[in-house]
Amino acid sequence: MSDDPVTIPEHGRDATELLADIESMHAEDIDWRGGRAFSLVYNPGDETLERLLDEVASAYLHDNALNPFKYPSLLRMEQEIISMACSLMGAPPRAGAITSGGTISIFCAVHVAREEARSRGVAEPQLLTPSTAHPAFAKAAEYLDIEQIRVPVGDDGRADVAAMVDAIGPRTGLVVGSAPCYPYGVIDPITDLAAAAAERGVLFHTDACLGGWLLPWWERLGEPVAPWDFRVPGVTSVSADMHKYGYTFKGASIIAFRTRELLERQVFWYDDWPGGLYASSTPAGTRPAPPIAGAWAAINHLGVDGYLRMAGQVLEATRKMRAGIAAIDGVTVSHEPDMSVMELCVDPASELAVDIGGVGDVMDDRGWHLDRQQGGLHLMLSPYHLQVMDAFLADLADAVAAHGASRGKAATYGGVA
Repeated sequence: MSDDPVTIPEHGRDATELLADIESMHAEDIDWRGGRAFSLVYNPGDETLERLLDEVASAYLHDNALNPFKYPSLLRMEQEIISMACSLMGAPPRAGAITSGGTISIFCAVHVAREEARSRGVAEPQLLTPSTAHPAFAKAAEYLDIEQIRVPVGDDGRADVAAMVDAIGPRTGLVVGSAPCYPYGVIDPITDLAAAAAERGVLFHTDACLGGWLLPWWERLGEPVAPWDFRVPGVTSVSADMHKYGYTFKGASIIAFRTRELLERQVFWYDDWPGGLYASSTPAGTRPAPPIAGAWAAINHLGVDGYLRMAGQVLEATRKMRAGIAAIDGVTVSHEPDMSVMELCVDPASELAVDIGGVGDVMDDRGWHLDRQQGGLHLMLSPYHLQVMDAFLADLADAVAAHGASRGKAATYGGVA
């Protein structure tokens, strides 16, 4: 991209010409439909759902959910989504809110905990997280001006309960666990952590942004799933992204609370200006309507049977991926994952010299998109990956067997500022 400043064109451009430019630029972006992306997009491989979401987005493109009373259809959809999501996680039907993504859901949970702690006389609350907690917690702590205490995890990648309990102090306002954590796909010991928080009168948040719309279906399919939701005593809030394994488009997430009273702590009311009462249940004011309508359409289109079908496909893809990696000398997964997310790394038990960065370079050259992490390559599976699994594993075996030194591609997750 040029460093030269870009200014508004003096004369408007032809729409056909602009669309051609957009098509050309878009061709450089990641191809999420081809099953070669292992992050950012969750491809259900359902063309009917994709067409439905396209039409819904178009229908609501120009609507604004700032004032839902002007858009009763959006109000109804939003209330129904919240009720369905809360039911899925075991929360009261009206104790949640829709946000634009996991970061904002996490922001809301931290904000509510800060206000709750202040109401108990804790002037400067602290946020206590495992070191694997999503960076959104660090962002929330910075934006909300509270201190984050990060505790190293155990060798299995899960939160160290003893160390976390030792770190709970008189200023602790919120304890956090992940279901699962993004880097390794492991679920923290939520039951023990939440119990320790509850014993000390502290709120506990389960970050299920990644797992919240998959783990319930895996459990119904008979997979062992560690407790994580509101069935666990002491869990007071849960975040779960619908735009991940809920298979709607960005950005749609849920923040849910154990009680309606906790939710009300994040509601903002203001009437000290000429424009009249301003109220919002999340940080956003103007809110795009398509993510709300899209989430409602996706949930209703798929239903329980659709989600179970797709969860089964993700489970099958996960098993094939794990078996395929185990059959390749030189690589393994760094931690035993509890879900369809894992880190591919060098196998310390192998005598084969493997440069995991070099493996990633070869996979890049072959058109696969694997994110770099501090210790390996990140894999996150969607239903469509079943269709490309054999090709992926064949290329991975070749890459491990014959690769050069790493080109030094950095480990990154979010955007560049």
